[in-house]
Amino acid sequence: MSSERSIETTGESVEEAISKGLAELGGVSPTDVIVEVLEEPSRGMFGIGARPARVRLQLFRMPNPVAPATPPPAPVSSPAPTAPREKSEADEAFTAEVDEDEGISLLEDMQEITDDAQLDEDVRVAKVVLGELLDKMQILRPEIIVRRAIKAEDSEGNPWLLDITGPNLNALIGRRGETLNALQYITRLISSRELQHRANIVVDAAGYKAKRSRMLHDLALRMADQATRTKRTVALEPMPPYERRIVHMALRSRADVQTKSVGEGNSRKVTIVPR
Repeated sequence: MSSERSIETTGESVEEAISKGLAELGGVSPTDVIVEVLEEPSRGMFGIGARPARVRLQLFRMPNPVAPATPPPAPVSSPAPTAPREKSEADEAFTAEVDEDEGISLLEDMQEITDDAQLDEDVRVAKVVLGELLDKMQILRPEIIVRRAIKAEDSEGNPWLLDITGPNLNALIGRRGETLNALQYITRLISSRELQHRANIVVDAAGYKAKRSRMLHDLALRMADQATRTKRTVALEPMPPYERRIVHMALRSRADVQTKSVGEGNSRKVTIVPR
């Protein structure tokens, strides 16, 4: 195919790059071209490494007001690159464990880290990512406090806690922390891809998760006592993965009960079974 019938264009988004290409080809319609996405756009980090979307448009027929005898190939509504990008190790690890809020009980004393020299690359990147997300969400005057559960024997595996403080954070937390969980998901995802390894980050707001975990811990103990007293299985309300994990962890050392997660999707819950 000649270069006159194949062009490459760039834009801030794939859609913008395609629109530019259609205009350069003389205002043809999307059904007149084959679109190949050569490069997805990226904002980069700290303004470094940003790149536009780049696409190639190949004109396979000249526009004609009269419908052709043979129907043209189906338009590409969702352009895909010819060779899909292989997932990095960070992507694979993050996808495999994204539902687990691991490592942190939030019941231990959390130490605020005020010395930037004590922050590793993971939390530095995650803090910048979270700050940019809050700015896009137009959260007024947020402050991000960095905390970590420090164990005497080992602190290397402990996750970092980014606690958002400021006025009117209820909307950021959402119903039963759903909005906050989504914000953590996005923060981890972007940070993991920038770092090229899994970022062990927990995002909290106004100490919501810390308070919620203490409440769940106490609830787990009370329901375990009830299960052993009545010798009947006690089922708790459906919970997200990290809350179920808090219940499991709270009762894992008890010999008189065992915990099991049952159900699917949003209906998944923890049952406490007397031994």
